[in-house]
Amino acid sequence: MSTIVFIDTRGEKIPKAAQEAVTWASQLAGGPVTAVTFGDAQGLESLGAQGAGKVILARGVKAVDGQQLTKLVADVAAAENADTIVCVNDATGKTVAPRVAARLKAGHVAGVTGVEGGLFKRNVFSGKARAYVEVTSPRKVLSLMPNSIAIANNGGSAAVEDYGGDLGAARITVKELRKAGSGVPLPEAERVVSAGRGMKGPENWGPVEELARELGAATACSRPVADLHWRPHHEHVGQTGVAIRPNLYIAIGISGAIQHLAGVNQSKVICVINNDPEAPFFKAADYGIVGDAFQVLPKLIEAAKKLNAEK
Repeated sequence: MSTIVFIDTRGEKIPKAAQEAVTWASQLAGGPVTAVTFGDAQGLESLGAQGAGKVILARGVKAVDGQQLTKLVADVAAAENADTIVCVNDATGKTVAPRVAARLKAGHVAGVTGVEGGLFKRNVFSGKARAYVEVTSPRKVLSLMPNSIAIANNGGSAAVEDYGGDLGAARITVKELRKAGSGVPLPEAERVVSAGRGMKGPENWGPVEELARELGAATACSRPVADLHWRPHHEHVGQTGVAIRPNLYIAIGISGAIQHLAGVNQSKVICVINNDPEAPFFKAADYGIVGDAFQVLPKLIEAAKKLNAEK
């Protein structure tokens, strides 16, 4: 029996979450694994550094068609005699993993963050509790939460092979592709600087963007800010926006409503800047600054510049 890992490589480079999934799959297997993918990313051979022995690539697939990709993963699982299938718990993984589990009659655990005592850990109740799941079926499908583990870099190169099967006709046609913008995608960002209505208007976003640049961070916002069109909707984080798990999340002028917290409370470190000492966000913060953002931000930017100059 073996382990395969399904990843989405439609972008120009291999996503960080994909590298994490290959690393974790290799750790579970205790050796090389087979990666299954589609898309146009270059340098797939480099996945050998994360533990992939080979990469099977479906070159003709350009869109997330659930039926095609399910057949792709199921075919490779049968060819490799795989009993463990690892996916990324992103939009593509959520589309494919449950279908694969149903087709293979496998147990499925979504949102895995690690293994402890043979049980798979996952966060529940918007990150307020942790569940430990045992899989008793012969086969299992596991979806790894992004930014859960460190990426391995053990050297080596993976062999890239073309998928030779027939996936059938696609039922989805991509008519137009609009990129969310330049920079690191929010789900992959290790640092995020986010701001809310406390900034008082879109014309005041300059210091937020400057701090993000100095920290090498992505920018984000609360839902009201996106709804008011102060910032683009792809920056909206929270329960109804993008759920993120960065190493550092800085929230500026955001009160911390439960809907916002649900999408960011799995961040490893949360820093809150708000002039209201009773803001709910302070209860979830690791560090808090009670003060006017327009006075605090220049000092943080100055400190970040000084730190960068010393590197």
